[in-house]
Amino acid sequence: MEELIKQVSQKTGISEDQARTAVSTVINFLKDKLPAPIAGQLDNFIGGTATAAGAAADGATGTVTDIAGQLGDLFK
Repeated sequence: MEELIKQVSQKTGISEDQARTAVSTVINFLKDKLPAPIAGQLDNFIGGTATAAGAAADGATGTVTDIAGQLGDLFK
């Protein structure tokens, strides 16, 4: 999650504290809107643990595709 916060901060020009608030807000919004199993995957993907990092490296494309598909379904 720290990498995401840094990227948001750099790309928008806001402070890391503001970026942390923005990222947390978006993640919490998504977790509220996504089905529980997908929200759990989002936690694991964003969590920043070594296990999540390894899983992200091995299956990020599938996870992101699954999440994107679910998001598309939510906003139809």
